[in-house]
Amino acid sequence: MTRYLLSRAGQAALVLWAAFTASYVLLQLLPGDSILIKFQNPELGLSPQQIAEIRAYYAGASPLADYAHTLLGFLTGSFGYSIDTGTPVVERLAEALPETARLASAAFLLAVVIAVVIAFAASYSSASWLRGALLSVPSLFISVPAFWLGILLIQIFSFRLRLVPVIGGSEVQQLVLPVLTLAVPISAPIAQVLARAIDQVYAQPFVPVIAAKGASRWWILWRHVARNAVLPTLTVAGLTLGELIAGSVVTETVFGRAGIGRLTEQAVNAQDTPVMLAVVVLAAAVFVLVNLLVDVLFPILDPRLKGAAA
Repeated sequence: MTRYLLSRAGQAALVLWAAFTASYVLLQLLPGDSILIKFQNPELGLSPQQIAEIRAYYAGASPLADYAHTLLGFLTGSFGYSIDTGTPVVERLAEALPETARLASAAFLLAVVIAVVIAFAASYSSASWLRGALLSVPSLFISVPAFWLGILLIQIFSFRLRLVPVIGGSEVQQLVLPVLTLAVPISAPIAQVLARAIDQVYAQPFVPVIAAKGASRWWILWRHVARNAVLPTLTVAGLTLGELIAGSVVTETVFGRAGIGRLTEQAVNAQDTPVMLAVVVLAAAVFVLVNLLVDVLFPILDPRLKGAAA
């Protein structure tokens, strides 16, 4: 088991390094000059020499030396300074992360609930037309653009029905529509995989044996089928959880929430490369850590995999 954990941890570190390197190179190749965008305004009163000194600070002695310095900073928890505000990138991330974490965690929980309800209802239904309708819902969910869904929810629940205020309101009220906007698309792949896994488990020989002993259909579904259908669903749930930070960019922009999504939008507009690099690495770290946790849970949940992980 220790060897398995070390192998997975090494792969996770390699993925993070690759994500950092690819992001660093691509951001350096962006057209335009972020220093001039920020400091060429005559009202700032900066001379060309001062602008050159600022550029030299952010550019470093050479591309390779700057890459090594930036990588070492990320390894020690120092992400540099924002070009746009001049404040440490760590502080900007610390201010934005709690809002996004609150939104992402609530959206993930709601997505799991939606997926379980759809998959269980489709599997328990005896009417073929109802089952087909329920199984087509995830395809509809995943095809709806997040920005369009967010605007639609605002129009219906805020402007038409006046149930949720757009401006003001409690923290719970402010979370309702963004959470729903983010949860609906990510619930689709979880529901699809869970429904397919339930069908596959139902086809196993032990199910008719349990039914012959007098167990009800609901008991079989909940106590035996669902437990065996969790593993493939857990993989997809880990992937969607890792993608929530990327999905929050559109959602937070539509609803005007101050989180990682809003921070990313501001950094892109200002070509604030240190902030953009930190956001990309943060999203990659969340994605990698979540999937590493899923890999660790697999041998624990499925005894058949303990031998392979030993």
